Amino acid sequence: MIWIWVIVSLPLLVYLLQPWINNNKKNLPPGPTGFPIFGSLHLLGEFPHRDLYKLANKYGPIMHLRLGLVPTIVVSSPQAAELFLKTHDLIFASRPPHEAAKHISYDQKNVVFAEYGSYWRTMRKMCTLELLSSLKINSYKAMRKEEVGLLVELVREAAGGKTAVDLSAKIWSLSADMSCRMVLGNKYMDSEFDERGFKAVIQEAMHLTAVPNLGDYIPHVAPLDLQGLTKKMKAVGRVFDDFLEKIIEEHIECKDSEEKPNDFVDVMLSFMGSEESEYPIQRPNIKAIILDMLAASMDTSSTAIEWALSELIKHPRVMKKVQKELEDVVGVERMVDESDLESLEYLDMVVKETMRLHPVAPLLVPHASMEDCTIEGFYIPKGSHVIVNAWAIGRNPFAWTDPEKFFPERFEGSSIDLRGRDFQLIPFGSGRRICPGMQLGLTVVRLVVAQLVHCFNWELPNGMLPTELDMTEEFGITTPRAKHLVAIPTYRLHKY
Repeated sequence: MIWIWVIVSLPLLVYLLQPWINNNKKNLPPGPTGFPIFGSLHLLGEFPHRDLYKLANKYGPIMHLRLGLVPTIVVSSPQAAELFLKTHDLIFASRPPHEAAKHISYDQKNVVFAEYGSYWRTMRKMCTLELLSSLKINSYKAMRKEEVGLLVELVREAAGGKTAVDLSAKIWSLSADMSCRMVLGNKYMDSEFDERGFKAVIQEAMHLTAVPNLGDYIPHVAPLDLQGLTKKMKAVGRVFDDFLEKIIEEHIECKDSEEKPNDFVDVMLSFMGSEESEYPIQRPNIKAIILDMLAASMDTSSTAIEWALSELIKHPRVMKKVQKELEDVVGVERMVDESDLESLEYLDMVVKETMRLHPVAPLLVPHASMEDCTIEGFYIPKGSHVIVNAWAIGRNPFAWTDPEKFFPERFEGSSIDLRGRDFQLIPFGSGRRICPGMQLGLTVVRLVVAQLVHCFNWELPNGMLPTELDMTEEFGITTPRAKHLVAIPTYRLHKY
């Protein structure tokens, strides 16, 4: 019996090891050797971005390791990032097959995980024109003002009673309300989505999308679901699908209503069955894109705001300096207006420094090489996954002085920005796959941080010192705080 098993399994074993044997003959970038079949998966723990940073310190800024059967290139320096995301951008503009995106994002029909090609270009263009253009972003200015004003009122009530505020929960709720109004045309209660609420389900989806999955790296074992991840992915996918079906049905029922203005969902539905688009737009496409816009706008903005306020509370010197700038520019008689943001130079430095230390997506979204190529003398095989470690780049000691220190003044007189041109700071990525919602995200982050810092002083509860604030993160595609940020507000404006 054992000889039969050996005869049957030996060809499969040779097939699985063939890429490993062939690639070892090439001049791959340096990296850990790993085990046959499993590669270096065992080296990735609870926080893969930190594990890969430590490995890069040993093997270099362009590192090769096999994750299962997949050749993986890890990029950990500004210079290396420029080579992959600018010099050879087209070669690495695609996305690899992704089990989570298959089950949650309708077989990768969304913008974030779609393979590079005409479908992706068409969907990205549609999203940019209908939701993320400067014109569209400005059209939602009154809505943002209204929602931020409601948040300030809620916090002000707590300030009157010297009550601690769960800032993480308040910020998430604000982000969800703004996202739903922009994308869906209406706000929705958590209970209308799922008993766990928007935040819990979206953060579970973000975690499932980022956690190393054997099915992605050893496709032959994917049907076995050895980690139980596929079962969870399908469950999350069903929650999203039920909610999005409800949204689409609501919009179809109200499509002839003259009172209801067209929103993003209406625009997407108008393309369904139309010949205007190069691709036939059906419900799965529409749901994938809606989910993309919702998850990205909710989770990324709230995470960035949460970390910015955490760093300001932890560093009272910086908080006072931001408040002083706000007093000089805005005064203490009114709230911050979006038109004030361009004059708040120090606040801009604080946002940059926050995103340097806490990039919303620490490993960005993986790229995939579409052909063999050579970079810096290293062979990069077709089909390689490319991981750009933005978290490591933000801590690169050759790019930053005292990289672990929160010091916004490092950007004083500097031309470094967040828009993908300066590769030492790429929280939104760069090149063709740069985040299309960058402008909207930065507007929301700056406005909310400015408003909460201008309207309130903040102190930690129970006599906790700023230096004692827990800054532990929780890993996913985004890395929010592991523990909610809770602080006591004191209203500081003279009027309003």
